Amino acid sequence: MTHSGSHIDYPQPRGRRSRGRTVVSVVVALAVTAGIGYWGYSSLVADSGSEDPQVVDATAELRKFLDAWQVADARGAGRLTDSPGNAESLVKSVMTNLGPSKTEISTGAGEKKTEGEVEVPFTVKMTLPGAGDYSWDSKADVIKADDKWKVEFHTETLHPEMVPGQTLALKTRDRAPILDTNGDDLESASLVGMVDDRTGKGMSGLQARYDKQLTGGSGPMKSVVIVDRQSGQVVKRLTGTKAEQGEPVRTTIDPRVQQAAAEALTGVKKNAAIVAIDPSDGHILAAANMPSGMNRALEGRYPPGSTFKVVTAAALLKQGMKPSDPGECPKFAQVNGQRFENQDQFVLPAGSTFRDNFAHSCNTFFVNSRSELSSSALHDTAEAFGIGGTWDVGTTTYDGSVPVATGDNDKAASTIGQARVQASPLVMASVAATAKEGVFRQPVLVPGAVKKKYEAPARLDAGVVDALRGMMRATVTDGAGRALQGIPGEPHAKTGTAEFGKETPPRTHAWMIGYQGDRNLAWSVLLEDGGSGGSDAGPIAAKFLENLVG
Repeated sequence: MTHSGSHIDYPQPRGRRSRGRTVVSVVVALAVTAGIGYWGYSSLVADSGSEDPQVVDATAELRKFLDAWQVADARGAGRLTDSPGNAESLVKSVMTNLGPSKTEISTGAGEKKTEGEVEVPFTVKMTLPGAGDYSWDSKADVIKADDKWKVEFHTETLHPEMVPGQTLALKTRDRAPILDTNGDDLESASLVGMVDDRTGKGMSGLQARYDKQLTGGSGPMKSVVIVDRQSGQVVKRLTGTKAEQGEPVRTTIDPRVQQAAAEALTGVKKNAAIVAIDPSDGHILAAANMPSGMNRALEGRYPPGSTFKVVTAAALLKQGMKPSDPGECPKFAQVNGQRFENQDQFVLPAGSTFRDNFAHSCNTFFVNSRSELSSSALHDTAEAFGIGGTWDVGTTTYDGSVPVATGDNDKAASTIGQARVQASPLVMASVAATAKEGVFRQPVLVPGAVKKKYEAPARLDAGVVDALRGMMRATVTDGAGRALQGIPGEPHAKTGTAEFGKETPPRTHAWMIGYQGDRNLAWSVLLEDGGSGGSDAGPIAAKFLENLVG
């Protein structure tokens, strides 16, 4: 008989023997009163069996076997049986397969079957990873030969429902697949996540988020089964019921785009990420991470640096600045004693325009333009790009933050994507997608799980969008995005070099974001501690786009 759960009542041999002695005392009293002879009295005592020395000795010998089994000492358990090799092998197999975190084995009252043969019942209770508590009843014959007691070992001794050639094991509930947009298995370790081999539960990524859907419901992830020792085939399920069929999780990942992104990161020594989005509907086409594991592509939090100038430029354009307006680009800009400078302290020649400053990523121009913006202007413009909202993507994401400026220095640093401005590669790919589409479309990874897409509380004016597109194209043709020159598809881009940490000189993340003019593809590239946006992130972006051409 088998039991499952924690409601089992365990045998209590001591209590049973106590009751036996009480019964014997009563019987003795009755026997004397009734005048029963000595023979009748001695027969009654013998029938109780509670103090039979053979039962006591046999039970003690079985207890040694059970104690060895309880601590997974297969060899020690085997030596106490009449078949040491078979017993050792099966005990080892059972304990290895089940891997219990706790094992308790209790004995019941033994019964003398014949001279030198005693049958003792016992109950095994285990706590199993992924399966919970499981217990079962069994029994063992203990025989006396050559004046020594031995456990008579059979396969059924360990579990009454097993026969020779079988063992116990744990079977993990079947999981439905996680699919790409074509219905094939998704090839992205950082997106898919991991499953705990021990418990059968999803540990990270989509495996964790959609654990119930993938496995068909709640309850234990594993069941105890009897399997054939040779083939490993399940013969019988001992716990749990057959779960409902799990449902696949279908994502928007385009395997061709995902592969192009993954190959672009091959050989990169820094932590890196590439995200690609369809601007028309927000579908995430690729999210590649190097190394795989942490999903920095969707969840990472970084200063976006000069890629944020797309937002700052939109705010300035809204205030009436035109791409052709003149704009100086000095080596330094001073704000209340704080010095801002351009990368490598470059300057632009006299007669440079707003477009030129954007294309070449002149920090000092944007810092000096802060007076055109209110303390909330960057925050408000960022809202039109969806930044800072709560996105329902179908997976965990970081959706960016652009706080209202608390002072002149805070506003100055924010114009160039520093200070308290934070974004993920997903957010910055979405910024590029918004420039391409003209309106924010919330990114989506698992459409079937999205309940309500986030709607941006503001929209970009059409004139602002047209100007942004022109300046992003100029970044490739005339500016810091020259790494993309010659690539088909009319790429538009913005580079970024984001300072972080407290070292002098500061360390920098390398960024590039952009979109293709001839198709629905927007993207971002991030290299953690990677140097310069144009010279370090740019070649990776170029490789990604070239992979899509071939």
